[in-house]
Amino acid sequence: MSTRDRSAHWVEAAACAAVGAWIFQSWGNATHGYIATNSLFYWWGFQWVNPDSETQHAWLVLALALFAFWRNLRRLPPQDRPQAGSAGCALVGALALHAAGYVAQQPRVSIVALLLYAWGCLVLGGGSRFGRAGAFPAGFMVFAVPVNALDTVSFWLRMGVVKAGAWIAHACGVGVLRSGTQLLAPDGRYQYDVVAACSGVRSLMALAALALFIGYLWFRPVWLRAAMLLLCGPLVFAGNVLRLVTIIFAAQLGGQAWGDRAHAVMGFAVFAVVLGGLIAAAEGVDRLRPRWGEQEPPRPGPAPVPAAGAVPAAAVAAVVVALAVGEAAFLAHRAAQPPLERAGVRLAADGLNPAELPTFVGADWMGHRVEPSAVERSILPPDTGFSRKLYVNLEAPEVQVLLSIVLSGRDRTSIHRPELCLVGQGWSIDSSQVHHFDDPAGTSGGWDATLLHVRREGGVGGQKPQPALVAYWFVGGDRVVASQGARMLFDAWNRLAHGRADRWAYVLLQTRSDDGDDAAIGRMRAVLEATKPAFQPGP
Repeated sequence: MSTRDRSAHWVEAAACAAVGAWIFQSWGNATHGYIATNSLFYWWGFQWVNPDSETQHAWLVLALALFAFWRNLRRLPPQDRPQAGSAGCALVGALALHAAGYVAQQPRVSIVALLLYAWGCLVLGGGSRFGRAGAFPAGFMVFAVPVNALDTVSFWLRMGVVKAGAWIAHACGVGVLRSGTQLLAPDGRYQYDVVAACSGVRSLMALAALALFIGYLWFRPVWLRAAMLLLCGPLVFAGNVLRLVTIIFAAQLGGQAWGDRAHAVMGFAVFAVVLGGLIAAAEGVDRLRPRWGEQEPPRPGPAPVPAAGAVPAAAVAAVVVALAVGEAAFLAHRAAQPPLERAGVRLAADGLNPAELPTFVGADWMGHRVEPSAVERSILPPDTGFSRKLYVNLEAPEVQVLLSIVLSGRDRTSIHRPELCLVGQGWSIDSSQVHHFDDPAGTSGGWDATLLHVRREGGVGGQKPQPALVAYWFVGGDRVVASQGARMLFDAWNRLAHGRADRWAYVLLQTRSDDGDDAAIGRMRAVLEATKPAFQPGP
């Protein structure tokens, strides 16, 4: 291939890159609940510098991806063949994937589309050599995508770490007490709570990326690279158990102060265990099977000649630019149109908020209206609706049940997992399970809800923390689901298949549980029996 032809291909790739950048900048993000921007570049980049997003490891992922691309280019022979057809498929597929992500309000899907589009531009401009060199780095950048689902992984990781740490301490003769994710000394000399930040999930994505990168550099077989990635999970768990056991032993010897020092120092233990374990495993495999670590040497050959009937790069660029302009018009029209929608709960007269909850529940309960906080109003989109009351037992005022309904607006980020709010309000979650509520009216078979056992982080005024029970579920226009994952799945399907953006509501009940789960659930049922017909339609 002549230098003139290669330059022409880079010009056409640059044209595709420019129109793609325009799409992802102007109509890249359809969610504005927390990051009010249309730009996918800004939405993604903001996560890299925002500590609350826990995605600062993205800078490391980017550096490793660029190094892998540079390394691959050096190892591959300069001769390559045109890949305009493959590039066209990648570019068109990326545009279609982004359109689906935009309509479904899933910016993470659009980030995957962005990575695929960037790889397509590389293939169009640089041919097979650049396509092979950029395949792994483009896929590797997925580790820089913020993943909220790790909150669930964090919970189970915390529980496993605490149970293992307590078991090891007991085996060594240390009588530590475990309460949920808390570890306490029997004499009260120290007390620790394994919160989400200490579970290792913050570093899980960074360490998983390093594990895959080590496997990629060290070995040729794909299955062995995947095995290195899977090995990261047990090593992260082991590192956190080691850290917790060290804290317990230090606190047992020197009290809370020694335990705090160990907590600060042993923060590096997770990285040491994971990296050391990965390198040791790689070295061991390399000694046993040296051939698995051998890399294929570059095989220079004659410059290939474009095959007869090959797709011209100029034609691919013209089609991609035309499709991108058409997609821009579609996305602009979609953003300006009010969507079809159904509200998951009954609406008040203003059409924005859920219906007002009844004040009296039988002769035993009286409801007091609870206004949304200033923080909620400032963070959530302005079209988010609220209806919330605290029901107080008239005979025993200390017995209360909170009933809260949050109704999403047009933006799907108006509501999220209640676990995030609970942790932010100082609650610790000890367990999670699914509970079935029977329909008080008897018109349906009932519905499933998520049931959480929670407690406050520390007592107030020296009082012992009180445990509580929280039940929540999500109500859409045509279904009730118990989890955020199911809600997002059905919401995305409705947006894509039916062009319908339902206003989902999450309904939450909370009451103390120091008198047992049965009594707490009984109070919830008593409140629901009188209030559900006012806010949640029947089947």
